[in-house]
Amino acid sequence: MPKALPVIDTTAPVCCAPVAAGPMTDADALQIALRLKALADPVRVKIVSLLFSSPAGEEKSGDLASSLGLSESTVSHHLTQLRRAGLVVSDRRGMNMFHRVRTDALQALCTALDPSCCS
Repeated sequence: MPKALPVIDTTAPVCCAPVAAGPMTDADALQIALRLKALADPVRVKIVSLLFSSPAGEEKSGDLASSLGLSESTVSHHLTQLRRAGLVVSDRRGMNMFHRVRTDALQALCTALDPSCCS
């Protein structure tokens, strides 16, 4: 059984000096690693891709499950991991859950890995 991701502060995107800037602290390395670990699953990468490509910029849980050919509970598990890493935001509206990517968090992660990637 895979280890659960530790709970991290998701109130702000990862914020640290770029990896290429030199040796980083253990805390900064952990913040980056936890976010990368959340993305280190093909289903989660596909979820992020579907959310980015959605015309509305968000999708319902059931629609994601249908698009992926997975059960809603499986998709919910993956979305929980992405939320814990601060990469996805979810809102309940009525009986539906809507999910969208935190573009600021993904852009900050890209910048931490390569400062010239998002400029």
